[in-house]
Amino acid sequence: LDADNYETDPCLKEIRRAENYSWMDIVTIHKDKLPNYEEKIKTFYEEHLHLDDEIRYILDGSGYFDVRDKDDKWIRISMEKGDMITLPAGIYHRFTLDENNYVKAMRLFVGEPVWTAYNRPADDFPARKQYVKFLAEEA
Repeated sequence: LDADNYETDPCLKEIRRAENYSWMDIVTIHKDKLPNYEEKIKTFYEEHLHLDDEIRYILDGSGYFDVRDKDDKWIRISMEKGDMITLPAGIYHRFTLDENNYVKAMRLFVGEPVWTAYNRPADDFPARKQYVKFLAEEA
């Protein structure tokens, strides 16, 4: 994706239309830009899940999403400018910055945003059960 021209990028526009990503905002994670930076960084790094998909598009900077594989081992996903990721509802994950300590990201949602993170363990939620079932079917 063309992060330098995200406002007019036809590929991003098509993704948003096809996936029904009707809501978006932009967040900058940097000590000089994000209120309560230290607290937020710790929160992002706590292993958690959401009941909705988490969609992030990196407009500038870089960082890591860590997710659990089917054997509950960590997989680190490096994200940089131009990358987009969709973490399915129910997947345990966390986010951290890299040594640059800066990322600017677009957050996308289907409908109104839901910001609630459920720290592990959160295995009783239907979204988690559906995700675990999906993993079993894929294996």
